[in-house]
Amino acid sequence: MVQAIHFLFISLHKKFMSIKPYSDSDNKKSQVSRMFDNIAGKYDFLNHFLSLHIDTYWRYNAIKILSNLSIEKKPVILDVATGTGDLALACLKLQPEKIVGIDISEKMLEYGRVKINKKKQQHIISLQTGDSENMTFPDHSFDIITVAFGVRNFENLQKGLIEMFRVLKPNGKVLILEFSKPHFFPLKQLYLFYFKSILPFLGKTLSKDAEAYTYLPASVLQFPQDEEFINILISCGFQPIQQKKYSGGICSAYFCTK
Repeated sequence: MVQAIHFLFISLHKKFMSIKPYSDSDNKKSQVSRMFDNIAGKYDFLNHFLSLHIDTYWRYNAIKILSNLSIEKKPVILDVATGTGDLALACLKLQPEKIVGIDISEKMLEYGRVKINKKKQQHIISLQTGDSENMTFPDHSFDIITVAFGVRNFENLQKGLIEMFRVLKPNGKVLILEFSKPHFFPLKQLYLFYFKSILPFLGKTLSKDAEAYTYLPASVLQFPQDEEFINILISCGFQPIQQKKYSGGICSAYFCTK
């Protein structure tokens, strides 16, 4: 069993390392940071436009489920790969003491801070540049950790998940939202056509970064899902609570505890 998990991680690591936004020799982490810096100004618009605003519902519903789990009152929350802070803002429904959002793209954080300041939530939410695979926080720092559409961008998935486990308090909760692949006809076929053909064209046209929206479907299609991803979470120390699928399997939410 241990050998099987080790082999799985080696295979996954090679797979993720090979999927990069750009064709140059920079490592994946540097390229992902550059990609999000490039599209930061259009990110929120494209996120909502390309998903027909369904992504807002996915976040809202996932946070609602999280609120029904046994969580601390006034929790301290870490939002990993926070981007422009959409999920961090959604976490306000949990009535937290504090929310810290980290991301490797400073440009994305700049836009996030503007949104947070407009909502006058800067006394609760702080955004800072940070590497999810090498966090500077002490062990057992957070009651809740969230991440939306970010773990597939990790350069080393195992390392990032283990870091999340390290900084989570005992009995703390984790929410991971990630794109997934529908399995049923005709949604699967329509989804793949949209993801491989329409989305890259629209992304290129509107963001002026063709590679970013070619990388998106490639990274989603290679990402482990369902039982495969749950087994990875277990091997990193987490105890799965439940998985919730949205919109026919286009998005999945994974809820875990430590």
